Amino acid sequence: MKKVRIGVMGAYRGTSMINYCKIAGNAEVVAICDKWVEGLEKQKEQNVGLDIAYYDNFDDFIKHDMDAVVLANYAHEHAPFAIRAMKLGLHVFSEVLPVQTMKQAVELCEAVEETGMIYAYGENYCYMEGPYEMRKLYKEGKIGNLEYAEAEYIHNGETIWPSITYGDRNHWRNRMYATFYCTHSLGPIIHSTGLRPVSVTGFEGALNARGMRTGRGCGCYGIEMVTLENGAIVKSIHGGLYKNSIWYCMYGDAGRMETAREDAQQGAFGRLYVNADEYPSGYGTGKLENYLPKLTEDADIRRFGHGGSDYWSMYHFVEKIKGNKEADIIDVYEALDMFFPGLLAYRSVLNGGAPVEVPDFRDKSVREKYRNDTACTDPEVAGDQLIPIYSKGNPDIPDSVYEHAKELWRKDFESKTGYTQAAFTQSSTKRKDDGKEKEHGI
Repeated sequence: MKKVRIGVMGAYRGTSMINYCKIAGNAEVVAICDKWVEGLEKQKEQNVGLDIAYYDNFDDFIKHDMDAVVLANYAHEHAPFAIRAMKLGLHVFSEVLPVQTMKQAVELCEAVEETGMIYAYGENYCYMEGPYEMRKLYKEGKIGNLEYAEAEYIHNGETIWPSITYGDRNHWRNRMYATFYCTHSLGPIIHSTGLRPVSVTGFEGALNARGMRTGRGCGCYGIEMVTLENGAIVKSIHGGLYKNSIWYCMYGDAGRMETAREDAQQGAFGRLYVNADEYPSGYGTGKLENYLPKLTEDADIRRFGHGGSDYWSMYHFVEKIKGNKEADIIDVYEALDMFFPGLLAYRSVLNGGAPVEVPDFRDKSVREKYRNDTACTDPEVAGDQLIPIYSKGNPDIPDSVYEHAKELWRKDFESKTGYTQAAFTQSSTKRKDDGKEKEHGI
């Protein structure tokens, strides 16, 4: 059986996708790209004996003989690389998030349509065993038609912030607005139901001491109150509240189902509670079910990151390339359905909480309104449409905060790997003299 040849951009986050190819029978890694020299060296150590080419720039990497690319670079920089790859005849697996601006969303949809290449969005939380079982049950009509849902992705990242932002004031995590990173919470509800969002109202948590002392300049959490096309309402909350929580709950007109919360002792991502009746008017005819769904008994798969979901998101992407009609990918339109509510919720916040329409980019005529919409918090992309990180104005965070974070990161990294950051510190700074590499990252 011919394996799909995959190139991975991103030596750190891309490790999970590389490991997938090592154990799966349908794919192989043929190239790895990152401007982070130490990251490439680490991958070489971990892949001894494998025929893999290593690149420190995207221009050379993209010319390698391969079928598809995995984009595991910075979360706000996926779209430009996805578009370039598809136009060169490569299928794309994009890590979270799909785009940074509405303009990029227009261009991404057009690239998919014009090239005919497969685009799969790697929202792995959709493939966790609990949420994926909810999708199966919803498709079977277990709880009837959705009327209300809640989704939480709460991650207090204070202790790991230096290791994921490197003390860089302009790192995307330090420049994102409160509702930006929304698809871990909202995504599984969209994927389970197949319902499209039509409007959103946004809310922004206040600045807090945790954010200020780590260098994060936005509100500590974001909320999207999303109305779906059938009238159902979804509350999506995500961000840096003090205690972590990953939780999904769906109410239909025949029952309710929810995953276990983070504090549960029996599978935070897996255990499912279902209380559904036999039919909408038969109140009380059902029984409470409480069980741990399993997509597989394979221990190697279950050890993959994010409750095994890193494996399944890649599996479906590769199977789609191989022509498997049952492969369950998240296509570009569904990816935008998951992300637009977060992007537009912040516009709602900036506009005093007024609801904002969520466009359907399946309709080409709808896109024209957004063709030149570059509004975001990244000055290099936004141009004259730059918006603040925090609705009340960008906070004044002293340089000493980032210097301290950089030192913590340096010590932690060296103690764990034995490598220094000399090359990475240089390469993680966006170069103004070389546009070829300015968007690289891990």
